[in-house]
Amino acid sequence: MTANQIKGIWDSGSAYERYVGRWSRLLGREFIDWLNIPLSARWLDVGCGTGALSQTILDQTSPLEVLGVDSSDSFISQAEQQVHDKRARFEVGDAQSLSLDTGVYDAVVSGLAINFIPDIQAGLSEMARVTMSGGTVAAYVFDYAGKIELMRYFWDAAIALNPQAAELDEGRRFPICQPEPLKEIFEAAGLREVEVINIDVPTHFRDFDDYWSPFLGGVGPAPAYAMSLSEETRVTLRERIRASLPIATDGSIRLIARVWAVRGKKYKE
Repeated sequence: MTANQIKGIWDSGSAYERYVGRWSRLLGREFIDWLNIPLSARWLDVGCGTGALSQTILDQTSPLEVLGVDSSDSFISQAEQQVHDKRARFEVGDAQSLSLDTGVYDAVVSGLAINFIPDIQAGLSEMARVTMSGGTVAAYVFDYAGKIELMRYFWDAAIALNPQAAELDEGRRFPICQPEPLKEIFEAAGLREVEVINIDVPTHFRDFDDYWSPFLGGVGPAPAYAMSLSEETRVTLRERIRASLPIATDGSIRLIARVWAVRGKKYKE
């Protein structure tokens, strides 16, 4: 499969949950704590996926309201099934052209999503537009080239077996997911006081099957690549990854998931 064929495969909320949704929830808690947004704020969650970050906002900040927007019907359906709170609602929408009024939200956030917006700068400009003066725009993205280890072990093994797989590796496809590029695009969107930090959480797997089975769901670039292989080639890849992982004597696997988190302030010109 080509990069263009694989990069858009995000059509199952439940498979996403098994793949990275569970880690997104842990990362989201740290991210929301860092933002330190006042209580009773209006929040917009852009690229809300299955609602993990929206739920964290509801749990931790006592918001007045939370609106989650995502381009995937499946993800919005999953979010509506999982988040049961009258302060929250979800709708299908385009991050590059939000059908929302200007200057409405105290905090506009995006978790693990901005790198998938076709025109990232347009998306950030829209996020800034709908933020009120004095409000916060913030996002976090995986450190694909480094410490998102569940993916890093996968792609390192895949590329060793097939160098052409390198074009699908998010670490190469998304150079924006590094501190300096993130700071630059936030500033280009007119945001001020821009800061970038790393947030790390442990990703512990009971055994190798717990690590490997999410790659069989077909949702996301790495799982889509795995499922595009023949059964024989997929087994070869699986065993190469197994040999490279730090598997403890009890069979468990302890890895790290790192994100780069960025925030900036919106002020009137």
